[in-house]
This record gives sequence, C-alpha cells and structure tokens, in this order.
Amino acid sequence: MITYLKGEITFKNPTFIVVEVGGVGYHVNISLFTYAEIEKLEKVKILTYLHIKEDSHTLYGFSQSSERSLFRHLISVSGVGPSTAQICLSSLNPDEIRAAIVGEDVNAFKRVKGIGPKTAKRIILDLKDKILKESGDEPLSVLPSDNTAREEALSALVALGFNRTQVQKVLNKIIKDNPTATGAEALIKLALKQMS
Repeated sequence: MITYLKGEITFKNPTFIVVEVGGVGYHVNISLFTYAEIEKLEKVKILTYLHIKEDSHTLYGFSQSSERSLFRHLISVSGVGPSTAQICLSSLNPDEIRAAIVGEDVNAFKRVKGIGPKTAKRIILDLKDKILKESGDEPLSVLPSDNTAREEALSALVALGFNRTQVQKVLNKIIKDNPTATGAEALIKLALKQMS
C-alpha cells in the first residue's frame, strides 16, 4: 500500500496531479478540496489511497488525513465507488460532509452528481456512528444547510474571485464564532476582513 508520495508536482489540474518521485511520475486523482490546498505548491507530500481493481490500479490523493479517512468511509458504503467519493469531496468539503451525515441532511447530498436520495440515506445510516465515534469529544459544527445568508455570502465572495473552498472554511468559522452574524452583508464583511 502506498501511504503517501513526496515529490515535485509536474502537472496539475482540478481533478488530478502528476507527482514525480525518484524519476517516476505518479498520476494521482484529487478532489477540488485538495486542489485548493495544493494549488500554489510546486513540491508536495500527498497522502494516498491505492484502489485496486482487476483491470486497474488507481491512486487517489489527499492533502489532509481527515479527508482520506472520510474517503475510506464513503467507499465502504454500498453503491459508493471511489469516483463518486471523489465527486462528493469536490462538491462538499470534509466538514460539510461530516455535518450532513451527523445532521442527517439528505438534501446536502443532492448537490453531488451520482448520489440519489437512497444512496444519501445509506451514507448517513452507515456512517453516522463511525463519524461521531471518530470525532470523539470534538463537537462537529452542524451548520444548517438552508442558511440562505451563508449561501448568498458564498456566492458573492466566489463572484469576487475568492476560492470557493477557502470561502466555505472562513464562513463556517465565522458562523461558529459569531452566531449573531446572521445577514449576508455581515458575513461578507467579516469574511473579507479575514481573507484580505
């Protein structure tokens, strides 16, 4: 099992990178979340998961161990393959997926291509206990998915040219730290302060 690769990124796009290690280039599939984390790097230590099938060996890469752990959980669910898990981690960041599972938010998974209501329910049913156990005493921030102010702020900041994943992280933190900041305008102002 290849646990991680450490080397130079010779090619990079939002779905995969090529990492050169000891003269060998490894094709590593990544999520948009990982891409946002490594976008500006030239050298990388990327955590990996090797998926072996009869006709192929495919490497998946992750910038954080928590994302790789979530990927492993997702592919353990019947009907969720590595490609679907990768799309899931590109559509929602790891915190949003955990929050959706713990909060039993089927609607959150509707944004993910390839996941229907049945699969979403199966993911929640199969993984809720595992996610809660894994998080231990650390409380998971379950953010309401119908938070329109958050969605408006997110859209506005992405339109201004900020990275979507980075904006989501910042907004989640702001909502957690400032429960009184409810309007989109207030969220945008606070986010701009943190990101400028």
